[in-house]
Parts: sequence; structure tokens; C-alpha cells
Amino acid sequence: QRQLVESGGGLVQPGGSLRLSCEASGFRLEEYHVGWFRHYPGKEQEGVSCVSAGDRSKDYAASVKGRFTISRDKEKNLVYLQMNNLEPEDTAVYYCATRSPLGRYFCSISESRSYNYWGQGTQVTVSS
Repeated sequence: QRQLVESGGGLVQPGGSLRLSCEASGFRLEEYHVGWFRHYPGKEQEGVSCVSAGDRSKDYAASVKGRFTISRDKEKNLVYLQMNNLEPEDTAVYYCATRSPLGRYFCSISESRSYNYWGQGTQVTVSS
């Protein structure tokens, strides 16, 4: 059974850092596009970052570019989202999701509906 589990969220002060992990079971993450999305109550879901299957590309939302870094650990079957210089506006529930690369060579953070496996989410709160 395929499953995604996020971890690493928590409470951090503005300017601080967190590293989120997305762990897969039942399939190999490196064979799929993996995206990070976030949702804050009262706001639309936002695509944050994604990494394409085979690491052929990475993409970031303009709001996080230069602060967040997505990476894979193929041995551990994990995808990380390193978040630095966090701002209160980054407060949200963060989800990782995967989709097959078939039909789309590069990942996209603007097509959340094309991702068909989702984790349960991890809360990130940035507050002083």
C-alpha cells in the first residue's frame, strides 16, 4: 500500500529554520514528481516546491525562492524541504504529494490536482 508521511513541522520564531521530511512506503519516490504544498485556513492551497522524477528539474514558488530548498535522499526514500529564514506568512499545514511523470516531463507546483497521492500534512507555525 502506498503511503506518504510528512514530519518535521513545529513552532519556530521568525528567521528560524525547519526541515520537513516526506517519507514514502510502498513505492520509490525517485520515480515520481514530488511536490510540497501548503494550506492556511481561509486561504487557497499554494504550491511551494517540487522536484521532478530523476531530479531533472526543481521549481519553487516566488514567495519561497532563495529561502526553501527541496532535495531527495534516495537511499532513505525521502524528500526534504529545507526552510530557512521563515516568516509568519509561511505558517500553514504543509503536505507532500506525488504524481507520475507520465504526461508531464517536468514537475509543476501549479497543478496540485494532478498529484494523486498525498500525505496527512504537518503543521508549521512561525511566530514570536
